[in-house]
Amino acid sequence: MSSVADQQDIKKEKILEAAYQQFLHYGYSKTTMNEIAGALSMSKALLYYYFPDKSQLYIAVTRKLALEYLQQLEENTSGIVNLKDAFIYQVNTHHDFIVNNYNFFDFIRLNEQNLPEEIWQIIEQIRQGEVGLLSDAITSSAARGEIKPVNNPREIVDLMLDALQGVRVGAKGLKKNTFPKKEHLDEIHKKRLLLIDIFIKGLMN
Repeated sequence: MSSVADQQDIKKEKILEAAYQQFLHYGYSKTTMNEIAGALSMSKALLYYYFPDKSQLYIAVTRKLALEYLQQLEENTSGIVNLKDAFIYQVNTHHDFIVNNYNFFDFIRLNEQNLPEEIWQIIEQIRQGEVGLLSDAITSSAARGEIKPVNNPREIVDLMLDALQGVRVGAKGLKKNTFPKKEHLDEIHKKRLLLIDIFIKGLMN
């Protein structure tokens, strides 16, 4: 028989899933706690018991999405032997992550100059997860003799991710904003893949 804690965890997961669907469909600004409670057939008071306000619920859903994204990267890049394929997988997965959740991210897109610290922590968690996985891929490739020895794989990956970020900003054309418009995503994706090709060739020379 499930304990009270287990039942609360199950209920919390259901709240996160329902909130995700509401945020994804309507965006943050047009979603209310009443609507989320209604989607769950739950009282608003009970919803507030788990999450004190909409912003905290949004942060919790964002954290869950980030963990799922990193888990997907870890599960799949660990089985990729070719270094270029590992980087391409990261770029493709990141692209799909943004495209599939674009409406959900409207809060981040519209408030990126004044985001809560919790959101920045999640963004940094994603960044460090990507750096770790891709650094391991470089180290493994060097150990197999496929690329020249690399003394600072984390610094190289960090620089590479900065370069990919620059592609995104450059395509948007607004230096103060980093979240691209949806119509730019495919163009950015193609440019990123081209940059990956140049980057991998540089490691092999």
